[in-house]
Parts: sequence; structure tokens; C-alpha cells
Amino acid sequence: MDRMIYTSMTGAKHTLGQQAAVSHNLANANTTAYRTETSVLRSVPIFSKALATRAFVVDSSAGADFRPGKLQQTERDLDVAVQGPGWIAVRLANGSEAYTRNGNLQVSANGVLQTRDGLNLQSETGLIAIPPGSTVTIAKDGTVSTVAIRPGSNESNVVLTAGRIKLVNPPEAQLTRGPDGLFRIPAGAANADPSVTLVAGALEGSNVNVVDALVNMISLSRQFETHMKMLKNAEGNAQRASILLSMS
Repeated sequence: MDRMIYTSMTGAKHTLGQQAAVSHNLANANTTAYRTETSVLRSVPIFSKALATRAFVVDSSAGADFRPGKLQQTERDLDVAVQGPGWIAVRLANGSEAYTRNGNLQVSANGVLQTRDGLNLQSETGLIAIPPGSTVTIAKDGTVSTVAIRPGSNESNVVLTAGRIKLVNPPEAQLTRGPDGLFRIPAGAANADPSVTLVAGALEGSNVNVVDALVNMISLSRQFETHMKMLKNAEGNAQRASILLSMS
């Protein structure tokens, strides 16, 4: 009875947590390059003589579903999508490195190429500066070129290389999602991978399967009901046991 109470109690708690994760996935079904959050439950016994009859259920997060989403053509010069495996490196405010597949880019007021969230893109040599009034072109290997008129010169349409976006492809097992939705690796920074390529004028959609998420939500709701029924059965068994003990 003791084991059933603790298993049902912790199972119901973490099932609610899984429901929250599924709801979060549904809310991001249209978010650019969003990766579906996944989680599983597992049983954990307590190795203690005093608590030998107890066993907990814990949420063992499996991380994220790394299957690519569908590419959507935008024909915008500052939109890029990672083709196949790979990630775009960005620099965080504390100087560390994180990874995203959201290639909806912009040029800041200071002329730095960054994401829509205001994170500077990382290049192999630092940040990528864009001259004022330039037209930006991003090649499949991440090379950022600008076309502008050189001041004090009769030359027009001068092509300059502003930098090369750092593209990486660390093992998926090493990637962990942060609260900001960006992915990181324990080593701190991954090496650039020349095999990662970009598609210009396109964005990657979310890989959330809405139908699967709704079916999963219904299944989790039934699991929660089962846990609550087990708790009620345990309560009824305890009451009947108390009655029998009082009669003896």
C-alpha cells in the first residue's frame, strides 16, 4: 500500500509536468525552428531500510526532438535556414556561445548582424559588422557579403566580405535546451563544421506535430486519472484496514 501511494502521488505530479510540456509544444507550433520538447517517466526506488517500501516516479527528460521542420520560402535576404543537421552559433550577453536554427536575422543599429532576439551572430573571427546602406547576401557556407558604394570612389556595387557565420554540428546527445530556448553543450563551444550549409531566403518551421501532441495530451489526462484512482483505492484500503484492526 505504501508503495502504491508514493508511486501514484509522484506519478500524478510528473504527469502534470508532462502536460505542461505538451502545452508548451502546442503553443510553439508556429515558432520558427522550434524543437519539440520530449520527456519520459521512470521509476526510482529508495535505497533506505526505513523507506524500503517506497518508490518514486520521476520525470526523466529526454531533451528534444531534433527532426528538421519544413522549409518555408520567404525571399528575404536576411532569412536563412539550416539545411539538414547543424546549428547557427550566437554569442550571449555573458560572452558564452549558444546554438539556434532560427535564421530570422536583422542588422542592429550598430551595424552588427544578429537574431531577432538581439543576439549577435558568432563568426569564426568574432562578430559580423555590416556597413551602413549595404545589401546583404548570405552564401550556403555562411559567408556574408555586402554590396555598397565605396565612399570617395567612383566605383559602385563594391562587394565586400563581412565575415562567415559560424555553423556547427555537435552530437545531439550533448545538446541541452536552456530556459531561453537556445541549445548549449557542456564543453562551452563547438568547433565550426564546414559540412553544414544554409538555404538563403527561407526559414525552418517548427517540427511540432499538432495531431500527435493532442493525442499525447489526451493520453496524459487519462494517466493522471488513473493515478488519482489508485490514490483513492489506497485510501479505501487504509480505512478498511483500520476498521479491521480496531475490531481485533
